Amino acid sequence: TKTSGNGGLTLYLGKRDYVDHVSSVDKVDGVVKLDPADFGDRKVFVQLACAFRYGSDDLDVMGLCFRKDIWTQFVQIHPPVDKPALSAMHETLLKKAGDGAQPFSFEIPNNLPCSVSLQPGPDDKGKACGVDFEVKTYLAMEKCNPDEKIEKKDTARLIIRKIQYAPSQVGAGPKAEICKSFMMSDKPVHLEASMEKDLYFHGEDIPIKIKIKNESNKTVKKIKVTVDQTTDIVLYSADKYTKAVFTQEFGDTVEPNGSFENTLTIKPLLADNKEKRGLALDGRLKDEDTNLASTTMLREGIEKDVLGILVSYKIKINLMVAGGGLLGGLTASDVTVELPLMLMHPN
Repeated sequence: TKTSGNGGLTLYLGKRDYVDHVSSVDKVDGVVKLDPADFGDRKVFVQLACAFRYGSDDLDVMGLCFRKDIWTQFVQIHPPVDKPALSAMHETLLKKAGDGAQPFSFEIPNNLPCSVSLQPGPDDKGKACGVDFEVKTYLAMEKCNPDEKIEKKDTARLIIRKIQYAPSQVGAGPKAEICKSFMMSDKPVHLEASMEKDLYFHGEDIPIKIKIKNESNKTVKKIKVTVDQTTDIVLYSADKYTKAVFTQEFGDTVEPNGSFENTLTIKPLLADNKEKRGLALDGRLKDEDTNLASTTMLREGIEKDVLGILVSYKIKINLMVAGGGLLGGLTASDVTVELPLMLMHPN
């Protein structure tokens, strides 16, 4: 619930998270309680906007646009125009709001991005960059006139989240292998890595099965596992960057002509990455905790630039191989394979 500064508008929403079910998205049903004493000739509108925010509000002072609307929709609720069919959520909210409340409803298109925020640095002020959805009710003569100034006291706004859950069917896990030869060694090192399924939930242990066959004359000194998050900001530039969200070294050694077979368990968590500026997170409301951003599920036929921010993950398994003899340091090398990873919330 949010009330405008003038006390004339109180916005009620039944929930804050709206699920993208791939074929459709949960409806946004709400009501606004009206106290029309100071409305005069002005009408009351409700707007749902999906926007990309790049920078804190004070950037506006330098004449830079810090918010780009991806999609907006408006409804007029006073005087009422085209009242929506009442849902169970409307009935509950109308009872709560009491007399003078007007219902509204929005349908979010399923081609819009999900809520994603980029983690601010320790000294950053203002709202985080990212994609957010905002429901706003306001007093105005016209619903969308750029020349009409709408006072802050005549508005009430709430941020909501559009989220995706993991599909009910989980696919077969990925597998990758490599056979690498080295200078001054006749035979290679074989590395194979695999996972049981292609999708894991936030906070779930991720077991990776590792098989190493070392036919070379070199020693595998240790195994390093890294999870990288790649964030592709496709809305306003081709800005793509990768940050490690998990790194662990396992001290298993494999001697020349030796082999190794084991399952290594990893768990990438936001709690271990609080200081990393620009990391993609699932959209956060106020300052409460969230988690690493869920993998973006791309639908066929969707324009990528509508999606705002695309998030993907990959696991890198790296063998650090040391050379033997006098040239050991010079002939050291790495053997690396990569596995794709999807991270999401359970449905």
